[in-house]
Amino acid sequence: MTPTAPASEKVSRAWPLLLLLFGINLLNYIDRYVLPGVLPLVEEAFPGVSKTGLGMLAPAFLVVYMIASPVFGLVGDRMRRFTLVGVGVQLWSLATAAAGLARTFTQLFITRMLVGVGEASYVAVAPTIISDLYPVAARGRALSFFYVAIPVGSALGYLIGGAVGVAWGWRTAFYLVGLPGLLLGVACYFMPEPRRGGTEAVNAEQLARYLDRKLTLSDYLGLLRVRSFLINTLGMTAYTYAVGGISYWMPTYLHQERGIPLELATFRFGLVTVVAGIAGTLMGGALGDRLSRRIPGAYFLVCGVGMLLAFPAFYTALMHDSPPVYWAAIGVAEFFLFLNTGPSNTILVNVTMPRVRTAAVAFNVLIIHALGDVLSPVIMGRVADSSSLGNAFLSTVGVVLLSGVIWLLGMPSLARDTARVTTRMQEEAG
Repeated sequence: MTPTAPASEKVSRAWPLLLLLFGINLLNYIDRYVLPGVLPLVEEAFPGVSKTGLGMLAPAFLVVYMIASPVFGLVGDRMRRFTLVGVGVQLWSLATAAAGLARTFTQLFITRMLVGVGEASYVAVAPTIISDLYPVAARGRALSFFYVAIPVGSALGYLIGGAVGVAWGWRTAFYLVGLPGLLLGVACYFMPEPRRGGTEAVNAEQLARYLDRKLTLSDYLGLLRVRSFLINTLGMTAYTYAVGGISYWMPTYLHQERGIPLELATFRFGLVTVVAGIAGTLMGGALGDRLSRRIPGAYFLVCGVGMLLAFPAFYTALMHDSPPVYWAAIGVAEFFLFLNTGPSNTILVNVTMPRVRTAAVAFNVLIIHALGDVLSPVIMGRVADSSSLGNAFLSTVGVVLLSGVIWLLGMPSLARDTARVTTRMQEEAG
């Protein structure tokens, strides 16, 4: 079988592009999590707003983000993806900086909505670019490196928000993190576009014939027949519900219920998130790739076991009063929560066809956020208004456990669904 390009050429071409996508993803999560880092300061700036109202700032971003993602997913399957990424990062960066100009809570709400539009054009596209840069055997590690930006960016968002917000005001924090994306956006316009499906196990002639075939509605509806895709989406939904609420309210919880000064709470939580998140994300990708050589459903196994182990650690962090114990438990819980990041996204791209992969990722984004972290910050805010943030956190513990069980159910179908991608490409190539 004739490969589409020499392996050494693919690797040398892939690294600069992966590094750029990593940098944009890092900024993506900094811009998302600077708000939780300054949330108590925002609460002081708008004293008439309840915690339920503050919780609504999360879905202000997420609802627009999840609705716009399928639109950009369909566009991304038909146009140059790096151009779409460049426009997206510049748009959300301007919107983030504009949050610092908000003089009313409604204006702040609108700026978070605009951040959702920009990020929607990026998040659905970037993993599909990486899947076209790396073959199946190496995708887990490549995607894990890309998603290391989640804990690092989230932690930097907390740290920058807390430190800059306390020292110079919460508005300055938004200005500081919003503007660098304009430069990264420009870089995207000069990046080469990898060929869709170029790393799949088909020869150059088969790939060309597959890519020439016209996309139809049945290509997209075919996603609903991929069992691994559906189960993975359900598992990611439960995970997103739990982690979305935890990450949004944790600095406020540590400050208001544990009595830790805000700048210290954001620093410690950010530090724990960086260390545990990097370790968990990289370990998950490496474990998934290594175990997949011997266990057909290894990526689902790593996701499921990670969540089952996160459950007791998270519960301990909420119930124990000793700072060394609950900080250690938070670290352990975050390690296992991040273990699934690379494997779950590897499943997503491995079991979907290259020409509809961007739409598949976008559909996944729509579901996991519509039923996940769009709801959890608001529900937790409502529980906090009626009782306490501690009880709000306890309400998410069972969802952590549920996500682990769902992911384990996907193990039997993964090998078949992954192999089916190559088979279908060959069949459609005629």
